[in-house]
Amino acid sequence: MQFYSKLGSEITVYTTKNPFIDAHHHLWNLKVCHYPWLMAKGEKRFFGDPTPIQKNYLAQDFLNESHQCTPAKSVHIQVGAALQDEIKETAWLQEQTPVPTAIVAATDLSAKNVEEQLLSHRAYDKLRGVRQILGRHAEEDKKHNSDMLLEHPGFIAGLKLLEREGLSFDLQMIPPQTPRILKAMEHVPELRISICHAGSPWDQSPEGLAKWRKGMKDLANLPKLTCKISGLGMFNPDWQVRDLRPIMLDVIEIFGPQRVMLGSNFPVDKLYSSYDALWNAYDEITAGFSIAERRSMYYDTAAEFYQI
Repeated sequence: MQFYSKLGSEITVYTTKNPFIDAHHHLWNLKVCHYPWLMAKGEKRFFGDPTPIQKNYLAQDFLNESHQCTPAKSVHIQVGAALQDEIKETAWLQEQTPVPTAIVAATDLSAKNVEEQLLSHRAYDKLRGVRQILGRHAEEDKKHNSDMLLEHPGFIAGLKLLEREGLSFDLQMIPPQTPRILKAMEHVPELRISICHAGSPWDQSPEGLAKWRKGMKDLANLPKLTCKISGLGMFNPDWQVRDLRPIMLDVIEIFGPQRVMLGSNFPVDKLYSSYDALWNAYDEITAGFSIAERRSMYYDTAAEFYQI
């Protein structure tokens, strides 16, 4: 695939000036679904104070973030709707245009009725996979017991169901979980997995990043696994390009451009930067890669993984 300027000459770089896919973002309508964390006024979350985003965030709000960097396609990742509204969230997203292009839904894979729940989600043709969060932050995870899923037989059975159905799994984790995640994923060698938020590098000390890097290298041995660079503002709210650069370059080196996607995590990461600032940082950091490598990270990997 080649890209051309309006004058007909071939473009020599691949950036947000070309069609790109935002592989990780959120929308919500507080009148349609109940989102407990969006209704909980005054409660800080693992990523900070959500007060500025505790209001409707619709497709047009997302598209209005930038006139410079506008995604050609996008992937919506479930955003914590109440259990009884998870299918309602998928139904509402199915109706939204022109984004999202694909939906990663919320479902409790450990539930006894998971097969029935997935069947309901699959009534909507934008559905591509499921995210059930395993790790957010060590302190907050204690409240949700999400970490215990890794040893839950029902959760493993749910992963096997995704594998059989050809659906993907968005893996949100924290670095200390890596050995147990690898053990769990031995049961589903053909499951397509995408790591959210670069594996959540919370500890950005030299020692913390060394442990994170080791875990990412271990995860990269799973052949069906890709990695999303997204949500990095959650781990460093005051980030500068120099802060994102080593993390991004490590991810790209470990997985290769053909297994890397880029996402905004908006509107959560709107708490830390503008949409333009984020994507311009991506452009600057990936400037040394070839046209084909950048095309993979900005478009092709997400298009293939999410079948869009």
